[in-house]
Amino acid sequence: MSKTDLLNRLAGNGEERILLARALDKLELARSRGVPSHTGFLSPHERAAVEDLIRASGWPAHLFFGGFPDAERTVCAFLPDWLEEADWHSGPDYNPIRALRCAWSGGSLTHRDFLGAILGLGLDREKVGDILVGEGTCDVLVLEEVAAFLLLHLEQAGRARLKVSPLALEQLSPPAVQVKTVRDTVSSLRLDAVAASGFALSRGKAAGLITSGKVQLNHQECLKPDRPVEEGDAISCRRLGKCVVREVGGPSKKGRILIVLERYL
Repeated sequence: MSKTDLLNRLAGNGEERILLARALDKLELARSRGVPSHTGFLSPHERAAVEDLIRASGWPAHLFFGGFPDAERTVCAFLPDWLEEADWHSGPDYNPIRALRCAWSGGSLTHRDFLGAILGLGLDREKVGDILVGEGTCDVLVLEEVAAFLLLHLEQAGRARLKVSPLALEQLSPPAVQVKTVRDTVSSLRLDAVAASGFALSRGKAAGLITSGKVQLNHQECLKPDRPVEEGDAISCRRLGKCVVREVGGPSKKGRILIVLERYL
């Protein structure tokens, strides 16, 4: 299949086509020329699109990494035959991810404050990974190519003056993920029924959010309230967060289906 045919089949829109075309170039650089390569930081939706590309390309050697386990934004690294995954992680010449620690005193800052400050310096979103805001410190994952620039120019976020220094990835302290376990029964495993349970909504409200394009199933937009949901699926809703179907049990005495969800807070 030609590159054009592959992109025509996989890309949902023009923006996604550009993303996949760039990822395919990186893939071919590693597969055909033996050169390690990587994408920029991918959102979960972008990662799902690149995973489809990898599947359609015969599963070339690759890995997803965001600087720490369970990072939301990750790069996709394509590995030539001679490079093992462990060597990629341990070799500074291969792993392009760097961490910066921003410190300040007085007042509180948010994720939006830091993202706005960084993008305000003219950087693209793909250069920046997760932003881990704590009490008086914020760890920012970035591509190596912009790390020195941010060390020099990232001086303020919100109204606070920052002191920025490099940080080893091993010293990152990601905040603990907070989840709420939801045990419920649903009449069917339709997306609207499961989303209603996970986000404490009426089924009609959940269906409306789905048809209006505000819900993603496994990081892909889904406009069909009747789409079947399976164990392990992730459901995201704009402004409401994310939940994951952890267990699907048998029917209750009333014929309803037992489910266990984890909702990320």
